[in-house]
Amino acid sequence: MNQSGRCQCGKVNYYFNKEDVISAHHCHCKDCQRSTGCGKSTIIYIPNKKLKVDGEIKFFENKGSMGTTIRRGFCENCGSGLMSYAKELPMLRFIKAGTLDDSSWLTVNSSFFTKSATDWNAPDENIKSFQGNPDMLSNIKNVIKSL
Repeated sequence: MNQSGRCQCGKVNYYFNKEDVISAHHCHCKDCQRSTGCGKSTIIYIPNKKLKVDGEIKFFENKGSMGTTIRRGFCENCGSGLMSYAKELPMLRFIKAGTLDDSSWLTVNSSFFTKSATDWNAPDENIKSFQGNPDMLSNIKNVIKSL
């Protein structure tokens, strides 16, 4: 596995091959803003079966804006937010890009929920943007192929 990341204290580490990454996105939804304490969350889509995690992650649930149950995972010791997933799609993980040991290779494909973006953390105008969550159903075939 050629990529790794961890929480602040190092009690939770994760590993994956960057070839297994489906895509990466900035999410500007209010839930991501609150859970990260900043203007957005940069997330990497990866199949759960391609991800190795050492350590215990504590998950908390809330209803997302599309009605799905979002489970956000944190280190129990230091509180670092590491990953999340939709309970209805447990085979897909959203890794928080800021927890990567080396993120120099990462390319962000698009921005979600730009209608919730703040002026002080405006969406990147050079990448595709969506006012809300992109229509996952139109992309589900590509996601399933990757899983």
